[in-house]
Parts: sequence; structure tokens; C-alpha cells
Amino acid sequence: MTLSAVATRYAKALADVTTASGAALKPADALTQLRTFEAALNASHELQNALSTPAVPAGRKRAVVGRLADLLKLSQIARNFLFVLIDHRRIGQLGPILTDFELIVDERLGFARAEVSSPTELTETQRSAINSELERLTGKRLRMRFAVDPSLIGGVVARIGSTVYDGSVRGQLQTLGRRLSTER
Repeated sequence: MTLSAVATRYAKALADVTTASGAALKPADALTQLRTFEAALNASHELQNALSTPAVPAGRKRAVVGRLADLLKLSQIARNFLFVLIDHRRIGQLGPILTDFELIVDERLGFARAEVSSPTELTETQRSAINSELERLTGKRLRMRFAVDPSLIGGVVARIGSTVYDGSVRGQLQTLGRRLSTER
């Protein structure tokens, strides 16, 4: 099984627990708590080594994770999820698992991801207008991520799944160039 398939399997299991009716922990809270743990893990090379090396027994790893979970005030569900990762030697896959978890939860809640690039930082009004227009075009609720791409001359480029909406000046110039070359 590939690492991405493994990450997806753990992400789906976490999503099942947090999206079940009457779940004790909401998906957004689980993500926040686990990202906090991930940040602490990434900040300490010694902690990474201790949790990833097979030389340290799983019980000791669980004790370390338990202490850190207490300090970070993690819920029992987040703590147990980390214990499962420790027990199955998957703690090193926490980042990809959380990325997949976000995507799975968004999909289950009816959201699509939109990556929007513009040549400069967009104002909140512009972001809202782009969000509204893209939701109208796609018929989906969107989670927007904005990035600055200085190679764009003007306008925006939005990617939703495999669909690209190119409203950039560069894209319009390329389209015009293709039209002119076919009209000869």
C-alpha cells in the first residue's frame, strides 16, 4: 500500500469518528488540536526522533505523547488518534494524514477547494466577490485559498479540482493569440 493510501485510510477513520452524529469532537476542532501537536512535533528534532525510531518502545512513545497531549489540552479523541498512529508506526505520516482529513471532511460537508492566484494581494471585498462568482459558476460551496503570483499581469486564475478558470490578462492574451493564429 502506498504512503498516500495509508494516509487516506487513517484520515477517513478520523473523519468517520468526528463527523458521526453526536460526535464528541467536531472535525475543525480535531484538525486544530492535531495541527497544534504537529507543530510541536516539527519544532523538536529530538521528539521526532524519539517518536519515529523503532528503538523506543511503543509504551514510552505513548507516555511522551500523553504528556504532550496534557500540555496542549488535546481531547481524548485526538489523543487516542495519536496513540493509534504511534502503535502502527505512522506518526511520521501525521502531516499527510491531516491534509487528507481536511479534504475528506470538506467533501463530506459539501465543500470544494478553490485555489485562487492573483498578481497582488486581494482585498476582502474582491475575495468575497470572487467567492460568490465561483460558487455561482460551480454550484458548490467553496473553501478558498488565495495566493499571489507575480507572473500574472492582471486578473485572477482559479483552480477547482481539475477545472481552471483563467480570468488573467495573460490567459486572455494567450486565447487571443490562438484565435489569431487559427484565422489565417
